[in-house]
Amino acid sequence: MPAEPVDKPAWRKHVLTARAELTATSTAEADEALARHAAALPVAGATVCAYVPTRREPGSTDLVTALLSAGARVLLPVAREPGPMRWAEFTGVEQLVSAPFGLREPDGTVLPPEEVASAAWLLVPALAVDRRGVRLGRGAGFYDRTLGLAAPEARIVAVVYDHELVAQLPNEAHDHRVGWALTPGAGLVRLDAQESRVAGGIAQE
Repeated sequence: MPAEPVDKPAWRKHVLTARAELTATSTAEADEALARHAAALPVAGATVCAYVPTRREPGSTDLVTALLSAGARVLLPVAREPGPMRWAEFTGVEQLVSAPFGLREPDGTVLPPEEVASAAWLLVPALAVDRRGVRLGRGAGFYDRTLGLAAPEARIVAVVYDHELVAQLPNEAHDHRVGWALTPGAGLVRLDAQESRVAGGIAQE
């Protein structure tokens, strides 16, 4: 059995290698399940910060469309330079345009980073997340700089494949822990994130 990675660069390489080996069928099934779980979240009338997945990230535009159909106001990131991300409202896939860093973003009005404080839910991409709420990102720091602006009661959810919810990841002082994971197989999973800001109400496992 391969040795478990010991640091963040090794973990990133490990996860990205595993994602590259996923079949088109398995990723399509996972994406469909994630969209179905997103549609079941109690987000009607709420603001949700989400994302449009890049290649090899869990999810698809069906996920953000499901949130919109569930009655949420959906905000997507606008990332230009290091620092807290700005936002734009998502109203449909037809408005998405290509953006830096391989992203797609809405073509509407760009809102300031502080708009994240209006969100009751934040669905954020991750390479992995552990049971303590430690999230592994790609290392650019966009989300670590952004999540600190979220409302204290916001539910912050890392979206990962099932095998990327792990027992323990390396963490650093600047890492912002999350309170929940969303996986294709388990749906919404509450994490033991003692240092994260987690609202009560919904919990599985």
